[in-house]
Amino acid sequence: MALGPWQIAIIVLLIVLFFGRGRISDMMGDLAKGITSFKRGLREDEDEGKDTRSSPSEPARIAQPAPPPSETTVEATREDSAS
Repeated sequence: MALGPWQIAIIVLLIVLFFGRGRISDMMGDLAKGITSFKRGLREDEDEGKDTRSSPSEPARIAQPAPPPSETTVEATREDSAS
């Protein structure tokens, strides 16, 4: 069941009567400030990420997997446990 234009108009009218024009505009202003602050925070995070990736003084650290255990280590462990 879709809402018709009259039903939408009545809902909007009830919201304006319930909250008042001033309060709705205040809420929309607060919402706009929140969105602006969120976007600014995203931009700052991107800028910080670019700064750390492009700094030549600090080399990039890449995690390398641990080397597999050698056979001598396994044999030494067996000898220790057998004793």
